[in-house]
Amino acid sequence: MAALNWSELPRPIIALSPMADMTDSAFCRVVQEVTDAGQPTPSPLVMFREMVSAEAVVRGNDKTLGMTAIHEAERPLVQQIFGSDPVTMAKAASMIEAEHHPEGFDINMGCPVYKIVHNFNGAALMQNAELAGNIVRAMKAAITVPLSVKIRLGWSEPTECVAFAQALEAAGANLITVHGRTKLQGYSGVADWRQVGEVKKAVSIPVLVNGDVHTAEKVVEALKQSNADGVLIARGALGNPWIFAQINEVLAGLPVTPITIGERLRVVRRHLNLHLEQYGEASVPTFRKHLSWYFKGLPHMKDYKEGMMKASTRVELETILDSFLAAHNTTDTTSYRPDVITKK
Repeated sequence: MAALNWSELPRPIIALSPMADMTDSAFCRVVQEVTDAGQPTPSPLVMFREMVSAEAVVRGNDKTLGMTAIHEAERPLVQQIFGSDPVTMAKAASMIEAEHHPEGFDINMGCPVYKIVHNFNGAALMQNAELAGNIVRAMKAAITVPLSVKIRLGWSEPTECVAFAQALEAAGANLITVHGRTKLQGYSGVADWRQVGEVKKAVSIPVLVNGDVHTAEKVVEALKQSNADGVLIARGALGNPWIFAQINEVLAGLPVTPITIGERLRVVRRHLNLHLEQYGEASVPTFRKHLSWYFKGLPHMKDYKEGMMKASTRVELETILDSFLAAHNTTDTTSYRPDVITKK
């Protein structure tokens, strides 16, 4: 597949946000499969792979290098990396491009967690526009595919994003994603989509809006308030890979298709198989984090969820899923919106 051209992709651009420990190859493949089975869209769903450390890539860390491998079913895929040294960032991107050929790269300048920012990575870079620009320039010189940057509204003030985005554009960034909160807000409060619109006004490159777009219907409002070129969906996709197909339905003026219990379990099993294919049969415990999202808010789940969270083998987990399915009449037309479930 050819490299992305952010300026020429049909609008709105719809993409899966990079999320640490979540948007691995197995999850990205599930999302693409579910989306491809839904309402057709004129624009491909773009995958942003979870971030990897540039320093770890350059050191040749096997685990990190494995995280950058790409299955063809995931493409188009953008690999996100983090770091604060321009030379290291450029070398890491060059190594990944030579080995796996992602359709683009993304720089994490928005992560607010302490273990990232205390080494002046992630959102900490928003405090030094000159260094951020140097990273962009170094990476642009080292790669042949588009380079995007994910930022926040600012470190402490929501207006900081405007000048920072302009500096990134001047350095050569091809696209900017803005999460509608500051670093100090973390994930508290409400994402300010209108302030993201101030970035859109200030730059000529495409801008994606991110934050609090947890349902398909919210995409329309986020785009309206921000006037952005597209959306980057993060937590709204956890346990809900159907959200992108539902977004396509909303944009096409169609009613959103609820997800039946049977369909939910089918996708959970598919995701489990891909996860074990990627990490090995002993990796059921690392899959359990996805189960808490897949079944969040569903009624009558307490006993089943307790069993799922203790399962350590494929057989144990499959047995619990079979029991759950048997307890629900699979011919029943009852269905649930995984993104707007209310507890009973």
